[in-house]
Formats: sequence, C-alpha cells, structure tokens
Amino acid sequence: MKAMVFEAPGQPLLLTETDCAEPGPGEVLVRVAACAVCRTDLHIIDGDLDQPQLPLVPGHEIVGRIEELGAGVEGLAIGQRVGIPWLGGTCGSCFHCLAERENLCENAVFTGYTRNGGFAEFAVAEAHYCFPMPEGLSDVEAAPLLCAGLIGYRSLVMAGDAKKLGIYGFGAAAHIIAQVAQYQGREFYAFTRPGDGRAQDFARSLGACWAASSEELPDTELDAALIFAPVGPLVPQALRAVRPGGTVVCGGIHMSEIPAFPYERLWGERTIRSVANLTRRDGNEFLELAARAGVKTRTRAFPLEQANEALACLREGRLDGAAVLVP
Repeated sequence: MKAMVFEAPGQPLLLTETDCAEPGPGEVLVRVAACAVCRTDLHIIDGDLDQPQLPLVPGHEIVGRIEELGAGVEGLAIGQRVGIPWLGGTCGSCFHCLAERENLCENAVFTGYTRNGGFAEFAVAEAHYCFPMPEGLSDVEAAPLLCAGLIGYRSLVMAGDAKKLGIYGFGAAAHIIAQVAQYQGREFYAFTRPGDGRAQDFARSLGACWAASSEELPDTELDAALIFAPVGPLVPQALRAVRPGGTVVCGGIHMSEIPAFPYERLWGERTIRSVANLTRRDGNEFLELAARAGVKTRTRAFPLEQANEALACLREGRLDGAAVLVP
C-alpha cells in the first residue's frame, strides 16, 4: 500500500510503498476512503507531542470500509463503513477504565500516534474502537466528525447547559460544534485571530451572534467558552468573557504556556477544564446527535500524496473547516 510516513520531527512526511498489515485477533483491516487532517497531527509532526511510535503513519479521523476481519470479531461485517478515531485501545483494567473514564486509561494506545493511522490506503484498528458510520454524509464530509466533532462534543458537554457560548479558534471543531449548539437552542459567539475577517465571516454564515478578534469582548457575558486554538493566552482572555460561575473548556491536546493572570479573573467560582481524548460513549452519542442535527462539514480534499500541503494549510490558517486526505 501507499502511505505517508513520519520519521522525525520537523521533517516532511515521505510517500512510501509498504506492506499492508494483516488484522490480528479482534482487529479489522479497513480500506481508507478519507482521513481528515487534525491539529493533533501537526503537534505530533512538529514535535509538541514527543512520544510517537516511529516510523509512523499519522491520521486518526478515518472513514473507510472493512476489507478483512480478524479472528473473533463480531458485530461488524466486510464492506461495512466504519470510522476509526484517536482512541485506538484501552486496557480495561486500570483505575480509570474501571471508573468508566477510558479516555484517561493509563495504558491507552492512540491511532496515528502510538499505532499507525490513516494517512494510507489501508489501516488496521481494534474492532471495539471502530464506529459504524451513519449515512447522509460522504466519506470526505464524515471524516472530520471522528476527532474535530468528537472532541468538540466532549468540550460542549463540559460546558453544561450554557446558553451563551463563546468559541475561540473557528476551525474544524468549531464549525461542527457551532451547528450542534444551535440545534440545541444555544447562542454562540466566535473569537478569531485578530484581523481574520474570513473566519469571522465563516462564523456569521453559520449563525454566530457576534464574531470578532479574540482580543475583543461582546456586549454580553458568556455562560461558557470553548477554546480550540492551542494558544495559552486565550485562557485568561476567555475568563474575562465568562460570567461568574462560568466555565472555560480547553479542548486541545496541546497548548502553549498560559501566562500569569490576576486572581480576580478566576474568582467568582469560574472554572477552567481540560478535555482529554474521548470515550466510545462520546462517539456513539455524538454521531447520532450529528445525524439528527443535520451537521454539515466544510472540507477541502487533498490527494494522499499532498499530505504535506494539507498540513501546511492547517498550520498557516489557510482553511475554512477541515482538510481531508483521499487515497
């Protein structure tokens, strides 16, 4: 098969011909139809996340069809369309797994980080961590749901019943979760890079009540704020925007250093929370909700061989929505 392989931080991915892996017991072999490009992929390739399996095939927002079943796999069928997410497997026996918080498993494996992912023509995954994909969206349109959507959903759940919701960083996760928020009857306010009129227009087109620079404040206090940009200084800025008792949710796996800020910004029982990974329950709940809400993703497709260009577009903020690789 063809695969785009990551060998060392700071180096471009290499187009490689490699043997297609065989599915082991409990695993499935999936022919990749589409794999979205996530900011986590950037963090891996840029060295911010420093424990990848090398050499590595990145990519963890995978949609494809099952080509082969490993021994003992039940409930899935050859030819079935499935999604493969970031969480690739857990131990099932650690403190967190036994507490039904498998996203915090001490021995978890992660697709496109500690096991090969979907920047390739085929991918092997543990069957129990694959999601049957609902109809209604093409493979390319569905791929961003597998991480941008799932992490966005977990972040939204952490915001509780917030009616006025701030969203910092209006990219792949934001444009999905904004649609879910509206479906649930919430208002959303979009905060973008200073001067990024394109992102602000994109947010308004999706129904934002207000869209402006992250350095500005709307004329109303927010109940909660979701931060999807990996920018530490956004935390104290978001605290300025939320009311007493409000919550700031950090949705990224990596963030630059959070600067010192006066205690008064946190005071008033404001809360800062982080989101770590996802659970299979998140996936099942969100995919059903996204279908019910009629979520539509904005995507830009790239041939698999142009993975480095897709990553550059994401790094430089040249995308509305999500980049998706198509073998």
